[in-house]
Amino acid sequence: MSILSSTVKFLALPLAAANYRKNLRRTLVALGVDGILAVLVLIGAMLITVLPSLPSFDVVTDYRPKIPLRIYTADGALLGEFGDEHRDFTPIKDIPPVLKDALLAIEDSRFYDHSGVDYRGVLRALVADLSGGFHQGASTITMQVARTFFLSQEKTIKRKLTEVVLAYRIESALSKDQILELYMNQIYLGQRTHGFASAARTYFQKRLPDLTLAEAAMLAGIPQNPAKRNPAVNPLRAKARQELVLKRMLQLGMITQAQFTEAVGQPLKISNTLRFEAHAEHVAEMVRQRVYAQYKGDAYTQGFNVYTTLDKAEQNAAYDSLRRNVLAYDQRHGYRGPEGFVDLPDNADDRDEAIDRILAKHPSSDNLISAVVTEVSAKRVLAEPASGDTIEIKGDGLRFATRALQPNARMDIRIRVGSVIRASQDNKGRWAISQMPEVDAAFVALNAENGSYRALVGGFEFSRNQFNHVTSAWRQPGSSIKPFVYSAALEKGYSPATLLNDAPLSLPGGEGGQAWEPRNDDGFDGPMSLRQALARSKNVIAVRLLQAITPQYARDYLQRFGFDAAKHPANLTLTLGSGSVTPLQMAGAYAVFANGGFPVTPQLIRKITDARGNVLWEAPPPPPREDAQRVIDERNAFIMDSMLREVTRSGTGAQASQRLGRSDLAGKTGTTSDAFDGWFAGYSGNVVAVAWMGYDQPKSLGNREFGATLALPIWIDYMRQTLAGKPITDRKPPPGVSFVDDDWVYDEFKGDDGVKTLDVEVSPLKSIFDTLRKAFGG
Repeated sequence: MSILSSTVKFLALPLAAANYRKNLRRTLVALGVDGILAVLVLIGAMLITVLPSLPSFDVVTDYRPKIPLRIYTADGALLGEFGDEHRDFTPIKDIPPVLKDALLAIEDSRFYDHSGVDYRGVLRALVADLSGGFHQGASTITMQVARTFFLSQEKTIKRKLTEVVLAYRIESALSKDQILELYMNQIYLGQRTHGFASAARTYFQKRLPDLTLAEAAMLAGIPQNPAKRNPAVNPLRAKARQELVLKRMLQLGMITQAQFTEAVGQPLKISNTLRFEAHAEHVAEMVRQRVYAQYKGDAYTQGFNVYTTLDKAEQNAAYDSLRRNVLAYDQRHGYRGPEGFVDLPDNADDRDEAIDRILAKHPSSDNLISAVVTEVSAKRVLAEPASGDTIEIKGDGLRFATRALQPNARMDIRIRVGSVIRASQDNKGRWAISQMPEVDAAFVALNAENGSYRALVGGFEFSRNQFNHVTSAWRQPGSSIKPFVYSAALEKGYSPATLLNDAPLSLPGGEGGQAWEPRNDDGFDGPMSLRQALARSKNVIAVRLLQAITPQYARDYLQRFGFDAAKHPANLTLTLGSGSVTPLQMAGAYAVFANGGFPVTPQLIRKITDARGNVLWEAPPPPPREDAQRVIDERNAFIMDSMLREVTRSGTGAQASQRLGRSDLAGKTGTTSDAFDGWFAGYSGNVVAVAWMGYDQPKSLGNREFGATLALPIWIDYMRQTLAGKPITDRKPPPGVSFVDDDWVYDEFKGDDGVKTLDVEVSPLKSIFDTLRKAFGG
């Protein structure tokens, strides 16, 4: 058989219907004999090169879609997704009929009837322009599958012929439903989204079964041109395409006129970002780095699912608390002025374009919406956000920026037409002027028993600053380091009842050879117990105590809690927090007090599964604890716990007990010199948490700001969620401690072996009284 006759037979074979033959005959007559021969010879020659070079067919018969890495909380809430292609593989049986109908109506209404190729369209495309390519058209869903899996998007006759041949092979190897399943999971739909399940989540924040007819029709309209027809990029074109899909469904009898009218009129809320169920961007990045280190490029394509130890409710509570209290600090320190300015053209289209350009440089941050002011007075401000809906701010919503609304305001803070501002909305829909804070913060909570993360917020806004302050910010801890010096002192014979003198102290070794005189924030109060000194964060007593036990001993002792000795000075400033720690280090250290003296290793990943749910890795259960594993004496942890509870009852952290109404809170505030850093580290039961606030380029947070005003409110708001409904936890004294002179002491230090006073002059009368009391056993 000749190439020409084989080619003719190949092309004519599917043309069974009379009208197909009629149309083909007309086309051939129009071309003339020479044209026909030229076309057929060219096609035959190309087939000779096409058939031997067909790609392997395993890619569709053993379909393995590129599914991104997904990260979840322990209770199954999605935290993050990484991969070039956002995709959720969905079996055809789980795809709702309304979406299948919409897609088939606009893309291939005869899909279940044809054999994979629409020859009328193919021949029309082939002969349209042999010299310069052609407009693609008449591609069935099967042909689109062939193109998507095997071919480039180039417009050549050879590529079109290959597409036809592959379509036949696909039809012979797979059922119609299998082909449609491949198409609906693989097709690109804009915004880095592949497959309709992922598109439903990207554009409508919905699962496939929850789509309305209007939403299904809009998604079905995207494949024709994902770059220009997707609703996030061009809502007008997407809407026009949606209506075309609905008209086609109406013509085919898939929907009624009433359904058509309702769907056309339904307003759609379009999103252009993936929506996660918990705010944990820094956590997701931590996991991504670990999984990539193990699996390299496969991490983003094989559908790995990583389940962390986080709790969804606690993570969201931590995120909300940190942002709320950072904004509260920012509000206390005044309005700094607009973020930017743009001249607004008179032409409406040019005006909208100018607004879009400037707002692209100032993206919104959760509830801090960026907008351009279009009208302003002392009583009302109108502003346009990127969404295009006008924001009206009035009344109390203007109070924060009152000075900036005055006509005589300095130009750098004045709000005028064209200013870029931030606006936030309360739960009653009222708008208020706000601003992006310059200060940053961090929060981390661990399970004190096994080290598993319960919550982590690495900073105020991940998109602005990807730096993870929890794991990587080395900051001075201030007074939050004092409990570890006190813990060291207990091993030297001190007890919470030991009296030290809170009086001026002058020490050699200051700058320029001058004497160093440590100060308290609240003056001097004379002799007081170590318990009260810690509760009130007395700096001078902490220095006296460290001087007595020696800085080198305390520095070595810090390593028991996981601190890096090289990060802390071997001098008396150590006890005032002049060294460096991270919030994560601090949380692990306070966990030792919370759990009775055991070290913990932070654990973030609980298990990793593949796309089918098979477990690839799972964290081993923690080994049983033994006394030999303790890094501090159980008695030491018990006594320090009692002292840290005093801090939250009567000391610098007292607002914790007052606001939470609990007696089982323990912790310590920390404020560095000139208030560069504010800390609170503490725990209740098995939850240990640390909050920090400060500027990335260290500077004062204000002379009226302390750990109790900066970090403690973050800690309290998180603990309110975490401890809700949980019983009060008490701690039983371990063997080897006694309650003497109204406080706890090691049994071996009950007598004269313990340190009763330091730098305190004891009156003769008190000495006589103590002698008589001992003589009579009092």
